[in-house]
Amino acid sequence: MKKVLTRTFFKRLAPEVAPDLIGKYLVREIDGVQTSYMITETEAYEGTDDRASHASRGRTKRTEVMFGRPGVWYVYLIYGMYQMLNIVTGDDGHPSAVLVRGVTSISGPGRLTKRLEVTGAMNALPAERKSGLWIEDRGERIDPRHIKKTARIGVDYAGPVWAKKEWRFVYSS
Repeated sequence: MKKVLTRTFFKRLAPEVAPDLIGKYLVREIDGVQTSYMITETEAYEGTDDRASHASRGRTKRTEVMFGRPGVWYVYLIYGMYQMLNIVTGDDGHPSAVLVRGVTSISGPGRLTKRLEVTGAMNALPAERKSGLWIEDRGERIDPRHIKKTARIGVDYAGPVWAKKEWRFVYSS
Protein backbone atom coordinates (compact mmCIF):
# COMPACT_ATOMS: atom_id res chain seq x y z
CA MET A 1 0.00 0.00 0.00
CA LYS A 2 1.43 3.36 -1.04
CA LYS A 3 -0.48 6.40 0.16
CA VAL A 4 0.74 9.95 -0.45
CA LEU A 5 0.49 11.93 2.77
CA THR A 6 -1.96 14.82 2.50
CA ARG A 7 -2.22 18.21 4.16
CA THR A 8 -4.40 16.63 6.86
CA PHE A 9 -1.39 14.59 8.07
CA PHE A 10 0.72 17.75 8.34
CA LYS A 11 -1.96 19.90 10.01
CA ARG A 12 -0.52 19.23 13.46
CA LEU A 13 2.27 20.72 15.54
CA ALA A 14 5.79 19.96 14.31
CA PRO A 15 6.79 17.98 17.45
CA GLU A 16 3.83 15.66 16.75
CA VAL A 17 4.49 15.28 13.02
CA ALA A 18 8.28 14.80 13.28
CA PRO A 19 8.28 11.38 15.01
CA ASP A 20 5.37 10.23 12.83
CA LEU A 21 7.50 10.82 9.71
CA ILE A 22 9.99 8.18 10.85
CA GLY A 23 9.27 5.12 8.71
CA LYS A 24 7.50 7.07 5.98
CA TYR A 25 9.09 7.31 2.51
CA LEU A 26 10.49 10.39 0.83
CA VAL A 27 9.91 9.93 -2.90
CA ARG A 28 11.60 11.92 -5.67
CA GLU A 29 10.73 11.71 -9.35
CA ILE A 30 13.09 13.12 -11.97
CA ASP A 31 12.50 12.56 -15.69
CA GLY A 32 9.96 9.81 -14.94
CA VAL A 33 12.34 7.87 -12.68
CA GLN A 34 11.33 7.48 -9.04
CA THR A 35 13.65 6.92 -6.10
CA SER A 36 12.45 6.49 -2.56
CA TYR A 37 14.06 6.34 0.85
CA MET A 38 12.66 5.63 4.29
CA ILE A 39 12.87 8.69 6.55
CA THR A 40 15.10 7.92 9.54
CA GLU A 41 15.79 11.32 11.13
CA THR A 42 13.76 14.51 11.60
CA GLU A 43 13.79 17.71 13.65
CA ALA A 44 10.83 19.86 14.72
CA TYR A 45 10.70 23.66 14.69
CA GLU A 46 7.61 25.10 16.31
CA GLY A 47 6.26 28.64 16.38
CA THR A 48 7.67 32.10 16.86
CA ASP A 49 8.78 31.41 20.45
CA ASP A 50 11.15 28.62 19.31
CA ARG A 51 14.47 30.49 19.26
CA ALA A 52 15.97 27.81 16.97
CA SER A 53 13.28 28.40 14.33
CA HIS A 54 13.66 30.90 11.50
CA ALA A 55 10.15 32.05 12.44
CA SER A 56 11.47 33.46 15.74
CA ARG A 57 12.71 36.43 13.71
CA GLY A 58 9.18 37.09 12.48
CA ARG A 59 7.49 36.92 9.15
CA THR A 60 10.03 37.62 6.40
CA LYS A 61 10.33 36.86 2.71
CA ARG A 62 12.39 33.78 3.65
CA THR A 63 10.00 32.50 6.33
CA GLU A 64 6.70 33.39 4.64
CA VAL A 65 6.19 29.78 3.54
CA MET A 66 6.39 28.59 7.18
CA PHE A 67 3.37 30.76 7.98
CA GLY A 68 1.38 29.22 5.13
CA ARG A 69 -0.58 26.08 4.60
CA PRO A 70 0.69 22.72 5.83
CA GLY A 71 2.06 20.13 3.43
CA VAL A 72 4.32 22.40 1.38
CA TRP A 73 8.09 22.34 1.20
CA TYR A 74 10.23 24.92 2.95
CA VAL A 75 13.62 24.79 1.23
CA TYR A 76 16.43 27.17 2.10
CA LEU A 77 20.17 27.48 1.55
CA ILE A 78 22.68 27.39 4.42
CA TYR A 79 26.40 28.11 4.38
CA GLY A 80 25.94 29.17 0.77
CA MET A 81 26.07 25.54 -0.36
CA TYR A 82 23.48 23.22 1.23
CA GLN A 83 19.74 23.16 0.65
CA MET A 84 17.67 22.15 3.67
CA LEU A 85 14.39 20.29 3.12
CA ASN A 86 11.54 20.99 5.53
CA ILE A 87 7.84 20.25 5.38
CA VAL A 88 5.46 22.91 6.72
CA THR A 89 3.14 21.70 9.48
CA GLY A 90 0.44 23.12 11.74
CA ASP A 91 -2.31 25.59 11.02
CA ASP A 92 -2.28 28.31 8.38
CA GLY A 93 -0.69 31.40 9.93
CA HIS A 94 1.25 29.46 12.60
CA PRO A 95 4.91 28.90 11.60
CA SER A 96 5.85 25.29 12.09
CA ALA A 97 8.04 22.90 10.09
CA VAL A 98 9.93 19.61 10.22
CA LEU A 99 13.45 19.28 8.83
CA VAL A 100 14.16 15.97 7.10
CA ARG A 101 17.68 15.25 8.39
CA GLY A 102 18.23 11.71 7.15
CA VAL A 103 16.89 8.74 5.22
CA THR A 104 18.08 5.17 4.69
CA SER A 105 21.62 5.18 3.29
CA ILE A 106 21.93 9.00 3.37
CA SER A 107 22.83 10.78 6.59
CA GLY A 108 22.89 14.53 6.82
CA PRO A 109 20.38 16.98 5.38
CA GLY A 110 22.89 18.49 2.90
CA ARG A 111 23.81 15.10 1.43
CA LEU A 112 20.13 14.20 1.25
CA THR A 113 19.13 17.24 -0.78
CA LYS A 114 22.15 16.89 -3.03
CA ARG A 115 21.35 13.23 -3.82
CA LEU A 116 17.68 14.03 -4.46
CA GLU A 117 18.51 17.15 -6.49
CA VAL A 118 16.42 19.38 -4.25
CA THR A 119 16.77 23.05 -5.17
CA GLY A 120 15.42 26.34 -3.90
CA ALA A 121 12.95 26.25 -6.79
CA MET A 122 11.02 23.64 -4.78
CA ASN A 123 10.38 26.09 -1.95
CA ALA A 124 6.63 26.55 -1.35
CA LEU A 125 5.66 23.69 -3.70
CA PRO A 126 3.13 21.19 -2.35
CA ALA A 127 4.45 17.80 -1.26
CA GLU A 128 2.53 16.06 -4.02
CA ARG A 129 3.39 13.89 -7.03
CA LYS A 130 2.99 16.84 -9.39
CA SER A 131 5.88 18.65 -7.66
CA GLY A 132 8.18 15.64 -8.10
CA LEU A 133 8.79 15.31 -4.35
CA TRP A 134 6.38 13.82 -1.85
CA ILE A 135 6.07 11.59 1.23
CA GLU A 136 4.33 8.21 1.25
CA ASP A 137 2.96 5.96 3.95
CA ARG A 138 3.74 2.41 2.86
CA GLY A 139 2.12 0.74 5.84
CA GLU A 140 5.32 0.15 7.80
CA ARG A 141 4.97 0.77 11.50
CA ILE A 142 7.96 1.75 13.60
CA ASP A 143 7.80 0.73 17.24
CA PRO A 144 8.05 3.98 19.27
CA ARG A 145 10.76 2.30 21.37
CA HIS A 146 12.96 2.45 18.24
CA ILE A 147 12.60 6.21 17.87
CA LYS A 148 15.24 7.99 19.91
CA LYS A 149 14.53 11.58 21.05
CA THR A 150 17.49 13.94 21.37
CA ALA A 151 18.28 17.62 21.38
CA ARG A 152 18.37 19.25 17.96
CA ILE A 153 21.72 19.64 16.23
CA GLY A 154 23.56 22.92 15.70
CA VAL A 155 21.14 25.21 17.54
CA ASP A 156 23.21 26.28 20.55
CA TYR A 157 22.60 29.91 19.52
CA ALA A 158 18.95 29.43 20.56
CA GLY A 159 19.85 29.44 24.26
CA PRO A 160 19.70 26.60 26.78
CA VAL A 161 15.91 26.15 26.83
CA TRP A 162 15.44 25.87 23.08
CA ALA A 163 18.76 24.21 22.25
CA LYS A 164 18.00 21.37 24.66
CA LYS A 165 14.46 20.66 23.41
CA GLU A 166 14.34 16.98 22.50
CA TRP A 167 12.73 17.62 19.14
CA ARG A 168 15.13 15.52 17.07
CA PHE A 169 13.86 12.03 16.28
CA VAL A 170 16.12 9.22 15.04
CA TYR A 171 15.27 5.67 14.04
CA SER A 172 17.43 3.24 15.97
CA SER A 173 16.73 -0.42 15.25
